[in-house]
Amino acid sequence: MNSHQPEARAFVQVVVSMSKKSSSKKQLLGKILLDRNIISQTQLKHALKVQEEQGDYFGEILTGLGYVEEHDVVAALVVQCHIPYIAIDKYEIDQSIIQLVPGETARKYHMIPLDRVNDILSVVMADPLDEAAKAELKRITNCRLAPFIATDSEIEKAINRWYGSES
Repeated sequence: MNSHQPEARAFVQVVVSMSKKSSSKKQLLGKILLDRNIISQTQLKHALKVQEEQGDYFGEILTGLGYVEEHDVVAALVVQCHIPYIAIDKYEIDQSIIQLVPGETARKYHMIPLDRVNDILSVVMADPLDEAAKAELKRITNCRLAPFIATDSEIEKAINRWYGSES
């Protein structure tokens, strides 16, 4: 056990109970960024046009166009999806938790397990709405999931730290 474990477990329990109560209507990512003056109306329209042509995730398009930073998208997703952000680099993860999810799966779905309390696995994901990823994690671990969100780059660093760099 490390010094973060008790706080992490308490935090997971609070998040799980909060997620059962959350039922507010989901806002559009572009509107959240527009309302917070992170993007302009012109940038929003351009990004929507690009998304229509390419079909990629809207946040990836905005980042690729240079309109926003990765952390801006994550902050908006926290608001949109009511999934909490976690600074994965602040945690020491027990090796027994890491071993619950094979490195190949962590890399494929851009996620990393954080902690387990009974049958609830806390997992940090770049896309916590990815139903295929969540179904695979549930199948592999036989756990319910408490998803958290972090940036792609934060998760990539954590995967390389805990599973080793890909050769």
